[in-house]
Amino acid sequence: MLFIAEKPSVGRAIAEQLGIIHKSDGYIDCKGNHTVTWCFGHLFELAEPDVYLGSVPAEDGKRLWRWEDLPIIPQKWIIQPKNACKKQIKVIADLLKNNSCVVNCGDPDREGQLLIDELLEYQKYCGTVKRYWCNAVDPVSIQRALSSLKSNSEYSGMKESAQARGRADWLVGMNMSRAYTLAAHKLITIGRVQSPTLKLVVDRDREIQRFRPIPYYVIKAVFEVPNGKFTAEMINDETVDGLDSEGRLIKTDAVKKILTELNNQQSAEIIDYSNEKKEERPPLGLSLSDVQSKASATWGYAADEVLALCQSLYEKKLTTYPRTDCNYLPVSQYDDAKAVLSAVKNTTPELADYISKADLTVKTKIWNDAKTTAHHAIIPTMSAGASDSLSEKEKNIYTLVAKYYIAQFYPNYQYNHTVIKVKFESLPYTFKATGRVDLQPGWREILKSTSKDKEQDQLPQLPVTAKGEQARKIQAGFIQKTTTPPAKFTEGSLIKAMENIYKYIDDPEMKKLLKDGDGIGTSATRAGIIKELKNRKFLETSGKFIVSTEQGRSIVDQIPTQFKSPAMTALFERVLSQIENKTAKADDFLNLEVQEITKEINKVRNSKIKIDGIKSNVSQIYKCMNCGGGLIRRNGKFGYFWSCENYPKCKTSYNDNNGKPIYKKS
Repeated sequence: MLFIAEKPSVGRAIAEQLGIIHKSDGYIDCKGNHTVTWCFGHLFELAEPDVYLGSVPAEDGKRLWRWEDLPIIPQKWIIQPKNACKKQIKVIADLLKNNSCVVNCGDPDREGQLLIDELLEYQKYCGTVKRYWCNAVDPVSIQRALSSLKSNSEYSGMKESAQARGRADWLVGMNMSRAYTLAAHKLITIGRVQSPTLKLVVDRDREIQRFRPIPYYVIKAVFEVPNGKFTAEMINDETVDGLDSEGRLIKTDAVKKILTELNNQQSAEIIDYSNEKKEERPPLGLSLSDVQSKASATWGYAADEVLALCQSLYEKKLTTYPRTDCNYLPVSQYDDAKAVLSAVKNTTPELADYISKADLTVKTKIWNDAKTTAHHAIIPTMSAGASDSLSEKEKNIYTLVAKYYIAQFYPNYQYNHTVIKVKFESLPYTFKATGRVDLQPGWREILKSTSKDKEQDQLPQLPVTAKGEQARKIQAGFIQKTTTPPAKFTEGSLIKAMENIYKYIDDPEMKKLLKDGDGIGTSATRAGIIKELKNRKFLETSGKFIVSTEQGRSIVDQIPTQFKSPAMTALFERVLSQIENKTAKADDFLNLEVQEITKEINKVRNSKIKIDGIKSNVSQIYKCMNCGGGLIRRNGKFGYFWSCENYPKCKTSYNDNNGKPIYKKS
């Protein structure tokens, strides 16, 4: 039996559990007549457009981009071996000839499924294929997966979905990037996920730029009851004049009027009093976007850096598979808690005190088979590692993941929540005070409070009173505040925005449709998308924030709605899920993409695109004698020459003389 892993580290981990007999170049022979080999991620890539176009004029060995070639729609999709992988492909091809059964050990996701399947299809393999499915590379997890192999055909929907995504991305990227580059005479890249992500940042930056601070006022009063004093804030309801559309008190005349009325009143009545014991359960486990968001906020780590750290911990067998968007754990892993916590204690001794207080009889809502997907939350494994073998950043990420796991075995956080409402007999205004008293820290002993929690932590302890009890107003006044703009994106908050895209959509029906989890990209691709936007100079970092460039903003303004709409991209991901579940067909999906791309190319073909922030290579000095368009200096097979910006409508060209066009004599 031949086991094919997605990467060498996973292959070696599987081989160790099968029993290594002999290591060779590119594969390992194991006990039981088994062999383990591996890929290096995708060994193949979709062919470039030039493969489909055939004979096209070239410059510097690269074929020219021409309007007449668009749209480029492959009739039969071609994949080609990556140059760096040809040697390993040959190794695997030889092994396939001698094995009647193959085990697909790709990572447990769509791409992991596709990259082994496409290898087998390329080699025209006809034997039996089974599927190994494992979210970790520790010995216990591997042994469990080896003992529960399934038919690879059960996962064919995942392969179809990944393949459809790759082809759709190719169609959009190759065609729309070429069309806009030809129209703007400068390289412009457009991507199905890249462009909506860029729009998120551009929209936020412009919202901040348009923001104008507005002063507003908060009315407060101090009251006294038999058991003590408390401060309450006036509720801005329909009885209060001078409010804006957001319910803020903004008119100074109204403030003066209210304070004058309050100064003439001292007696008030408690109209509502509640003192409830409340509990908060531990937060769920961490998805990749959660780790990226928290690491960005806490240490300023970039999203792609966090993914690399999580991948490193996974390959060191310390944490489970990182590319996950799930926050739950399968019930079958509940009994592993003792072993996991023991491994955590050995890896990070500084967490020993927390672990000693863990109660393994506690079972939180994280254990839920119905809500685990192909993956589960990122947690520590049952394998221990030496703390001093981890980098500082790896240790930070491991500790973060470990704390969220330990918290699942702590009691709920308990507190008393108090609310007092006060009203004057002859005035319409109602005042409200909120208090909080901690009873049991529970899981919050381990996890730091969020900013929302910190606001709650600052709530005072209120005196005991009762509905109907009299209160005396001691003083009243106001606090002036100023509205603040929305926060700039960090890489972490942008990752969360991509995941929870419904929050950034105004249309109520679309928001409701997307609220169940569809987002832009996947947990495996979001960090790479942000990195690519930075590489393209569409986004840049400003301190710990990420902002759009002039070039990025200009590109967003030019791209048609359907290629930059977060809602459309999220729906795209939904269709991919339907393909995975075999409730939609990949061909139908791709045919719709082709129709949309063809329509848009015809629009762009007849327009000129100007992108700010990019220096155009169209000359402002030298003009075409035929149509008046600007000339572009190009490097051709036989040296430099000049062509018209209006090509292919105008095919006039000129020879070059030391950087100047040689105009033809009439």
